[in-house]
Amino acid sequence: MNLIHHIGLTGGIGSGKSTVAGLLAEWGAAVIDADAISRSLTVPGGRAIASIAECFGPSMVTAEGAMDRAAMRSHVFANPTSKRLLESIIHPLVGQITQEQTQHAIESGKTCLVFDVPLLVESGDRWRQKVHHVVVVDCTQASQIQRVMHRSQLTEDEVRNIIAQQASSSQRLACADSVIYNQGIDLQGLKREVGKWASRFGL
Repeated sequence: MNLIHHIGLTGGIGSGKSTVAGLLAEWGAAVIDADAISRSLTVPGGRAIASIAECFGPSMVTAEGAMDRAAMRSHVFANPTSKRLLESIIHPLVGQITQEQTQHAIESGKTCLVFDVPLLVESGDRWRQKVHHVVVVDCTQASQIQRVMHRSQLTEDEVRNIIAQQASSSQRLACADSVIYNQGIDLQGLKREVGKWASRFGL
């Protein structure tokens, strides 16, 4: 029976983590995107909508049947306990869908499962216990700011505020089993760096 590798992939905003995840998918890894799963729960027809309406009231659901993100953001900001309530709805469902996607990948013959988790470090043991190896994509903060401003049209202050709410680079690196430095290289250079690491896991 083939050994199945469970890899945790994380990195700060603008680090290039999503690009690395895409490269790994091209090379045959099953990429399970925790952020995408979480977003899917609150779109029209998402698995969390009924519970959100029940716990927070129908005003938190738009006419289209999605969670009203702006209203929820304001509500959670003004009511800290509501953040924990929302997490108590979202987190178990993320875990459930993650398990479903994991099982499907294994049944499809995948031997390298990459769990793309932006807040892997911030979540403590919740994700660390699920993976065998943690890969951190890292770069300078100046590069993060430049990349995010270029792609999203956010201001420098807005990007700095997002970075400040995430784990620091040193905190992520302290949790890393491997580090991919996405600094001062182009896409081909990044492919080479990822390839050096990925070959260890049969990709």
